[in-house]
Amino acid sequence: MIELVFLGTSASAPSIHRGLSAQVVLYKDHRFLVDCGEGTQRQILHSGLGFRRLDRILLTHGHLDHILGLGGLVSTFARWEAIEQLEIYGGRWALERVRDLIYGVVLRGARPPMDLAFVEVQPGPVLQAGELDVSAFTVHHRGPGCFGYLFREKSRRPFLVDKAEALGVPPGPERRQLVAGETVRLPDGRLIQPDQVLGPLRQGSALAIVGDTARIDNLVDAVRGVDLLVIESTYLERDADLARQFGHLTASQAATLAREAGVRKLVLTHISRRYRDWEVLEETKEIYSEVTVAHDFDRFEVRRQA
Repeated sequence: MIELVFLGTSASAPSIHRGLSAQVVLYKDHRFLVDCGEGTQRQILHSGLGFRRLDRILLTHGHLDHILGLGGLVSTFARWEAIEQLEIYGGRWALERVRDLIYGVVLRGARPPMDLAFVEVQPGPVLQAGELDVSAFTVHHRGPGCFGYLFREKSRRPFLVDKAEALGVPPGPERRQLVAGETVRLPDGRLIQPDQVLGPLRQGSALAIVGDTARIDNLVDAVRGVDLLVIESTYLERDADLARQFGHLTASQAATLAREAGVRKLVLTHISRRYRDWEVLEETKEIYSEVTVAHDFDRFEVRRQA
């Protein structure tokens, strides 16, 4: 299971009820901070997540409302947090801006409080965290090097306990070997094959996070069939001209992407202060029904499909 916690859901500037873009993805002992808008470290504390193991940051792009919180976060780590290494992933332009922020403003010639690793992202695999694969795909927004991220559990064959018990396979190492695809010999001499106790291959759960984007036609294949799609919804269709001018989506475009890509659930974020939630939902539900407008500190569980 993948977990997602929203820390900031506002578009461009914070509001009374919404902070700037940031969300944390949790998978077992692994944590990923996706974007880090101004005020993110306070949102982390307010959420109850804390800073432990928060050592990998994935940036969708380099606009200030998505990166400015890194200055405060690194400053806090410099004084209080014992994190040995901080990995920051993003496009080249985003990383250049982050370097300027950290080295030119926060540190100003001082040594970093931890090893800082800047990892330039390209479309394709980004990293592995146990049974979780993280990959990037290209997003078209204003400026170069914009990416979305796909978090996908590895596919697996479920272990069928009832069949194992019927065959007399005892709990313990024999079952672990069968799950690993190995043949085991029971004390009575019988050989048990993995196919006898494993079910059909089941796709792992999948979460796609898209930051700011001006297009959806290039995203259909990238997010096809995911269990949860998180994407911006800065404008409504009545302001489509503004959306095109500033390189953002309308709610109906986001819903259209969810429908065409066959995703299981759509969560909208990057919400403008000019709209009420019911207006956003009213526009999207005419196109796609499994939709939610995210709020700060909302939590979602992304589970394997049945």
